[in-house]
Amino acid sequence: MYCGSCLRDNTLATELLARGHDVVLLPVYTPTRTDEENVSDSRVFFSGISVYLEQHVPLFRKTPAVLDFIWDAPAVIRLATGRGVSVDPEFLGDMTVSMLRGEQGHQAKEFRKLLAYLRLEDPFDVIVLPTSLLASLAPPLRRELRRPVVCTLSGEDLFLEGLPLPYRKQAKALIAEAAPSVHSFIATSEYYADFMAGYLELPRRQIAVAPLGIRFDGLEPAPPASGERPLTIGYLARIAPEKGLHLLASAYIRLRRELGLENARLEAAGYLAPEHRSYLDGVAKALAAVGLESEFRCHETIDRPRKLAFLQSLDLLSVPSPYAEPKGLYLLEALACGVPVVEPNHGAFPETIEKTGGGVLFAPGDVSDLAAKLLELARDPARRRELGQSGSEAVRRHYSAARMAERTLEICAEAQAAFQAA
Repeated sequence: MYCGSCLRDNTLATELLARGHDVVLLPVYTPTRTDEENVSDSRVFFSGISVYLEQHVPLFRKTPAVLDFIWDAPAVIRLATGRGVSVDPEFLGDMTVSMLRGEQGHQAKEFRKLLAYLRLEDPFDVIVLPTSLLASLAPPLRRELRRPVVCTLSGEDLFLEGLPLPYRKQAKALIAEAAPSVHSFIATSEYYADFMAGYLELPRRQIAVAPLGIRFDGLEPAPPASGERPLTIGYLARIAPEKGLHLLASAYIRLRRELGLENARLEAAGYLAPEHRSYLDGVAKALAAVGLESEFRCHETIDRPRKLAFLQSLDLLSVPSPYAEPKGLYLLEALACGVPVVEPNHGAFPETIEKTGGGVLFAPGDVSDLAAKLLELARDPARRRELGQSGSEAVRRHYSAARMAERTLEICAEAQAAFQAA
């Protein structure tokens, strides 16, 4: 799995390092995985194996760190996660709440291990947490290291909403309890800053916005195709219900069987979790039921060279997510390659489309409207070229790694100055 948050954080760290800043990127739970050069530390804190064992087996809450080293090793964690571990929040409520209880939870030993390690490091100016699901780290980090803490908001409401209600309520309350130890939360879009202020009951002034940014190496528009080829509609995201591949498949069926679109293909790529294998099978069966199975292909997880080739093979991209996305890296990557997009009119998508002019919006969840917007662009190559060119140029102005780094530096410098003044 190429995690969107890992990709974003690794890109940010890479850009900051290139500017001469001293950055340490520490993985939590599992080694980070990115399709670019990975600049994260090799050591993993709060190893997913240790966190799980400490939750369910009291003995492991007291084992010495030297013994933990065995199952905290990145190779061991990769072996375990490579066997298809489910991260369905429905089954992780008690562990989520325990982690958010911090030093009073079952994983208290992990907090001590991290603090012991950081005390030996050269002092940082500021500490950035990757998600509010780790907000319980803020109080001990601020107390022990005497440095300001900021925290990225990275789509955790999707996970929290998947928790059974008692755990969800407790988790949100515990995040709010830790929030005063966080100087600033960082959202990647104005939409998400506004949404999370209400969702977590945070003061809106405590949430800053640093736009999502990507590096553009290899993300270039494809040269004009020679000869006839099928119009290719693409999907690039996790293969999961909340990303909406089933909606895109339904719209494609409507395009081909009701609206008269000819000579087309539907191509998908993205991480497929074990619990969503049946979901993908359902999508494929729906297409097969109307004789379109030969026009659909799912590549699942693809590395960067294959991702670049995939994007450059598309005429349109749509990830019709029913979930109101706070980020949408795939949107920026498609636009950088000159591929126009058709996205739901919610989440961060409207502001991205407004800034880039690289696509059109449809009514969220409305398959008929999605099909109509896709058909309109499918039958208007000139309009597709116009949107693609606008998107490719504007995404470089508004959503570069450089711009993301500059804004993040401003937020961190303000946090440092306010902390020193206090």
